[in-house]
Amino acid sequence: MTNLIADNLKAVTDKIRTAELKSGRQPGSVRLVAVSKFHPEEAVLQAVSCGQLLFGENRVQEAAAKFTQIKARFPEVILHIIGTLQRNKVKQAVTVADCIQSVDRLQLIPEIEKHAAALKKNIAVLFEIHTGEDSKAGFTDMDELLRTVDAAAATAHVIPAGFMTMAPFTQNETEIIASFQKLVSIQHAVQVRFPELPLTELSMGMSNDFQAAIAEGATMVRIGTAIFGSRT
Repeated sequence: MTNLIADNLKAVTDKIRTAELKSGRQPGSVRLVAVSKFHPEEAVLQAVSCGQLLFGENRVQEAAAKFTQIKARFPEVILHIIGTLQRNKVKQAVTVADCIQSVDRLQLIPEIEKHAAALKKNIAVLFEIHTGEDSKAGFTDMDELLRTVDAAAATAHVIPAGFMTMAPFTQNETEIIASFQKLVSIQHAVQVRFPELPLTELSMGMSNDFQAAIAEGATMVRIGTAIFGSRT
């Protein structure tokens, strides 16, 4: 498995660099989030041994069980929560994660701030935008999104860093690209309203569509299957 993960990481990284070059992007401008959901701690450690330090997990309980010890051993490892976050899981998420990519409602912001403040810890957040019918999560109302960004900007420990979306799972490239372009359009609109915030991160693109996402401006791509294999 070690060689397989190493080979897969190299293949994915090479494709990311090629897509950057093809799109006129700076080399290294796109970060790889290795999605380790349903894969064992050993697989994560093998990826770490290959130099991969940024990981994504969907489920908070699984992430905490897997990464508490990993991050204790390897403090340079970075964990992003990318799945839907329930309020009763916020404390655990803030404890183990460095970023929550799936902020999809205003009510999460005070809860994240409360637990981050208790830990004296800053935590980055991305605002999840609904851009494809396959996903029910994410903001659909611009006013609600703006209120949520404003609430995050007013906190001491929540860092509004950008936006995330999941494109429709389809072979129709036009629909996929439209999803990514919608996220970029929303990013620009919110940046106009909040010029003091960077909001530069765009997390979009997965194993089946990350090259298209890079062409449209992704700064992070979330890839699991192409690195770790099929989930069980």
